[in-house]
Amino acid sequence: MSGWCCAGLLWWPYPADAGAPFLTEDPEPIELGHYEVYLFSMGFASARGTFGFLPAFEFNYGLIPEGQIHFQAPLSFNTGGGSTHFGYGDTELGFKYRFLQEAKNGWIPQVGTYPLLELPTGDETRGLGAGHVRALLPIWLQKSFGDWTTFGGGGLWLNRSVATGDQDFWFFGWALQRKVTEKWSVGGEIFHATADKIGGKDVTGFNLGALYRIDDHHQFLFSTGRGIQNASERDRFSWYIGYQITGP
Repeated sequence: MSGWCCAGLLWWPYPADAGAPFLTEDPEPIELGHYEVYLFSMGFASARGTFGFLPAFEFNYGLIPEGQIHFQAPLSFNTGGGSTHFGYGDTELGFKYRFLQEAKNGWIPQVGTYPLLELPTGDETRGLGAGHVRALLPIWLQKSFGDWTTFGGGGLWLNRSVATGDQDFWFFGWALQRKVTEKWSVGGEIFHATADKIGGKDVTGFNLGALYRIDDHHQFLFSTGRGIQNASERDRFSWYIGYQITGP
């Protein structure tokens, strides 16, 4: 893989799926028999170029009590190396399972896990995919207090590849969100990821975002932020813009 390709999705140390519009995930699954669909764009800019999804499709379905399946298919882009590449990216599969409900009148939070598997369906030579299988093994927590909800946690990305110099790395994040009206919710997160390449650098950053509820089945989501540690190399600017449909 050429140097500019390494700056593509391999340098993106975040879950492609997350607690939209944030990188940090929550442990709350979809109800049994229900579904949600997202059409979205997300990405980041660094000193090596701009990389992301435009657009991406995500489908989640409540398959069992306390458990949902996840599928994501992105069209990826990469402006590194002085040219722009566009095409199908890495396919993502996942399964979220909540094994502890939060106490309504106490401090016990929801707790769950959300393993993700990323299949190397994107063209590595054009910086549209990792070129090898990756997996995330996380633990997520969540607690609500009236109009406030806080959630976070993290886990280990299995990312090792001798051919590209990639290594396993850790991702951690925590978010705080507040419902301000019947239509609007706002929030923010802070996150940290260790180096995903041999000799690479850690990154710490933040995002601020909002959700606008159109009705019971439609919602807009958006966020923006940047790195605060090694931002130039890994996260000068990031964004998420999405539209959510739920049913039945």
